[in-house]
Amino acid sequence: MTGPATAWRYRTVPGPQQTERRRVTAAFAVLLLAAGCAPSRSGSLGPAPTAPAPASATTSRSTAVAPPSITTSPTAGSSTPAPPTTGSAATGRPETLTLELWYVRQGRLVPTRRTRPATVATSRLALAELAAGPTRREADAGLVTLLPDGAEVSRIASGVASVRLAAATDPVTARLREAQVVYTLTQFPTVRRVDFGTSAPAGRADHADLLAPIVVTAPGIGDRVTSPVTVTGSADVFEATVTVRVLDAAGRQLATGFTTATCGTGCRGGYRLTLSYRVSRDQAGTIEAYEVSAVDGSPAKVVAVPVTLTATR
Repeated sequence: MTGPATAWRYRTVPGPQQTERRRVTAAFAVLLLAAGCAPSRSGSLGPAPTAPAPASATTSRSTAVAPPSITTSPTAGSSTPAPPTTGSAATGRPETLTLELWYVRQGRLVPTRRTRPATVATSRLALAELAAGPTRREADAGLVTLLPDGAEVSRIASGVASVRLAAATDPVTARLREAQVVYTLTQFPTVRRVDFGTSAPAGRADHADLLAPIVVTAPGIGDRVTSPVTVTGSADVFEATVTVRVLDAAGRQLATGFTTATCGTGCRGGYRLTLSYRVSRDQAGTIEAYEVSAVDGSPAKVVAVPVTLTATR
């Protein structure tokens, strides 16, 4: 049956515990109303807060912060711009450094590069490499050194390197020898001038007249280059215009272009030009930089840099 009698039969009479809970609930509601913070009928009080878990015996209360990674600044005397290096994972110090060495070709200063194991005594290493002379490929390109053995940096202070250098009887040789040292040592940020003990300390500007009209600083003699290749250097040429071309092993022109130096016709300025070429295999090649003659349009003041051209992919 589903009449009123049956419904009354299953109705439960509140027991003592339920009565006590109702009293507590009613008292709590009165307290909330008195405090003016009665909850909204449709609101939710959210989950009950939980006590923080007890700290583990092996966990420190303060959070450990890993020390910042240490970047080793270039060693005093390292070349500028920073040379390509191979770093050591254990120490973060460079394993190799690339030196810019200035030799002589046809009575003019010519730069080349040499990569050697890193050392703190970079100035000493540079002079030793300069005195040792050019490599076979550099010698084939006409480079020589006038620096004798025994040249040594005695001290570097306030941007001046003091160098002991044997005197040369020929004034032209003596000046070219000093210019080799000045241009090689002033690549380092700690050296701006060189004191040979015979006159006032000299900087690059004091020997700028010994530079070739066009100087190629990159790529260097013997470098492996890829396409596109970027050619940089300085020049003092007519209307500051420098033409550059890439030649393959047979002397065929693969690419050519021209740019203007930042200064020219009586002053020296920097230049930079990027050329793309295509070769199917690695081979010997040449980067040529020159001035186009205003008389007949032929290449003049040519600088040839032998390189290895890598296959174009």
